Amino acid sequence: MSQPTTAPVVQRNDDRNRYEILVDGKRAGLTAYRDNGDQRVFFHTEIDDAYAGQGLAAQLVQYALTDVRALGKRIVPVCPYVAKFLKKHDEFTDITDPVTPEVLRWLEGELG
Repeated sequence: MSQPTTAPVVQRNDDRNRYEILVDGKRAGLTAYRDNGDQRVFFHTEIDDAYAGQGLAAQLVQYALTDVRALGKRIVPVCPYVAKFLKKHDEFTDITDPVTPEVLRWLEGELG
């Protein structure tokens, strides 16, 4: 795929419980969450193959985690990509909660 003509745009889509990254107006990827009280539990991140290798996942997750902070919520990184991102970005340590068996059971119930 050719390089985008405009800068990627990230937006929160509360109706679908996810953040989306748009390239030239088309959804290129998403990171999905569910809220458990004051915790925003991230469980899945994906970038469409056509947009791979452009650093979009990092831009998407950076925006999402910054938004979580602005909302006064906490992060629970069930998603392996979000967990990996957090290991390199310690500026979110103060608002990150561990993934516990209780959170995993709750998430399983949420997702059916």
